[in-house]
Amino acid sequence: MKRRIIMSMLAGATLLAGTLLGAPAAQSADVPTEFGTDWHDPATAAPPVTKPSGRSCQVTVAEAQFRDFTPYRGTYTPPQGCGDSWSKVVLRLDGKVKGRQFDRLGYLHIGGVEVFRTSTPQPSPDGIEWSVEKDVTRYSDTLRESQDVEMLIGNVVDDTYTGILDVKVTLTFYAGRQAAAPDRVLTLADDGGITTPRNSERIVAEVYATGSGGGCEEYWYLTVPSEAPYSCQADGGPYREVQIKVDGQLAGIAAPFPTVWTGGWSNPFLWYVIPGPRAFDIKPIEYDLTPFAGILNDGRPHQVEVSVVGVPEGQSGWSTPVNVLVWQDAKSTQVTGKLTTHKVGELSNSSTYTPGSEHHVDTEGDHRLTVAGYVDTSRGRVTTTVTRSLAHTSVHRWADGENPDALDATWTDDESVTVDGRGPAHTTRTHRTYTMDGTTTIGAGDRLRTVLTLGDRAAVTESSQGRRTAWSRLDDTYTGDATYTINVPRDQRHAVGTTSERYRLYGSDGCYDRSLTTVQGVLTEERSDC
Repeated sequence: MKRRIIMSMLAGATLLAGTLLGAPAAQSADVPTEFGTDWHDPATAAPPVTKPSGRSCQVTVAEAQFRDFTPYRGTYTPPQGCGDSWSKVVLRLDGKVKGRQFDRLGYLHIGGVEVFRTSTPQPSPDGIEWSVEKDVTRYSDTLRESQDVEMLIGNVVDDTYTGILDVKVTLTFYAGRQAAAPDRVLTLADDGGITTPRNSERIVAEVYATGSGGGCEEYWYLTVPSEAPYSCQADGGPYREVQIKVDGQLAGIAAPFPTVWTGGWSNPFLWYVIPGPRAFDIKPIEYDLTPFAGILNDGRPHQVEVSVVGVPEGQSGWSTPVNVLVWQDAKSTQVTGKLTTHKVGELSNSSTYTPGSEHHVDTEGDHRLTVAGYVDTSRGRVTTTVTRSLAHTSVHRWADGENPDALDATWTDDESVTVDGRGPAHTTRTHRTYTMDGTTTIGAGDRLRTVLTLGDRAAVTESSQGRRTAWSRLDDTYTGDATYTINVPRDQRHAVGTTSERYRLYGSDGCYDRSLTTVQGVLTEERSDC
C-alpha cells in the first residue's frame, strides 16, 4: 500500500509544531526515467486538521460511486453518544479511482447547506487513493438535526474514460465544550431571498465561487479582449471580481482564487501527485455583512445576489452557492441598527492588446468598497466597518498558434474589519496575494512542456488600541515542470516531470513548515523545518 498523506487546504487551521508530525525526510526512492502506469497517491504539504483528545463519534454521510451526473441522496442523522455540543467536527472524504478520467468538480450539501466543495485527481491505470479533511465545526447548527444529504461529483464513464469515482464521506464529532460557531446557518431561497432572525448581531456570507465546466471560464485568468487572436476571449479581458449585493446594493467584493484543477495548463503530469493550492478543498469567499444587519433584521425577506464581474454576457461557467452564517443576541428579541457608510470606488479594468510576432495583453484592474453600520445589542451599540480593496495585474504573451503561451499574474485582496463596542475597538487586517507564473511550449517531436509556479499567501494581523494582539503568515507555493508527447496514445507520451510544494504557516500561535518533492510520480522528499 502506498503511503497516503491527508489533504487539508485550511490555511486557518490551528498551527502545529513541526516536531508533532514526527516525519523524517523520505528515503531515496527509485525514480523511473519517465512516468509509468502507476505513481504515488495524491499528497500535499498542507497541515492535517488538528483533532481534540477524548471521546468521539463518527457518522457516514455519503458513500457512492459516481459514473454520471446522478446525485447521491441520503439522510444524515446526528451522532449518538457525543451529545449536541462539540469541540470540533471534522469532515473526511476518502476516494479511489483507476483507469482514465478527467478532473471533476463536486459538492456536498447537508440540509441544503454547502459544507464541502472539491475537485478530483486524475488516476493512474493501476489506480490511486486520496483523502481530504476539513474542519466543519462552523456548521454545527445544521448538524444538530436530521437532514437531507445531496452529493455529486459529475462524471462521464465510457469506452475511453473508464474511471469510476468511488468515495466515502464521514463526519467525526469530538465531544466537549461547544466550540465557537454561528448560531444559525441559512441558505438562500430559490429566488435569492433570505430572512434572518430579528436578533442577528453578526452576519457573514460565504460563497463557494468556482469557475469551471470545461469552457473558457475554467481558465478565466487567460482570457483576452475580443480583438485579440486567442482561443478564449472576453470583452473585459481576465479581470474577475466576485460581488455580493443586498437588495441590489453592493455589499461585498472579493478576488476569486485562481484555482488550477488537475488537468490545468494542458498538462496533467503536473498534478498527478501534488495538486495546486486549494484544488481538493475549495475555500469559500467570506463577506462580513454585519453593517447591513439593521436592514436585514426587519423580519422580512431580502434579496442576496452574487455575480462575477468580467464574465461575458450569457456565458455560463461560474458556480456561486451561498451560505449565510448568523450570530444572535440571546438577550434580545430584536436587534436594530443602521447602515451608516457606503462608499463604492470606481471599478478600474483595463486590458490592452498589442499585436506582433509575440502578442501581448496587459491587464490592470482595481476596486475599493467601504461599508459601515451599527447594531444596538443588549450589551450596547456595536459598530462594524469593513473596507476591501482589490487589485489585479497580469501580462499574457503568446505567439501564433498559441505556442508559446505565457502568463505572469498577481491578485491582491486586502480587507480590514473593525468592530467598535463592548470594549476597545478591535481590527483584523488581512492581506491576500495570489500569484501565477507559467509558460507552455510545444517543441520538436510534439513535446509539450509546462513550467509553472503558483502562490497562495496571506498575512493576518489583529490589533486593539494600536497594539498587535495576534498575527499569522501563510505561504503555500507550488512549482512544477513537466513534459510529454502530445497527439499520441497514452502509453507513448514518454512523460517526465518534477513538482514540489512548500507550505509555511507561522505566527503568534506557532510554526508549521513542510515541503514535498516528486519526480516522475515518485515522492522523493518530505521535509519539516519548524
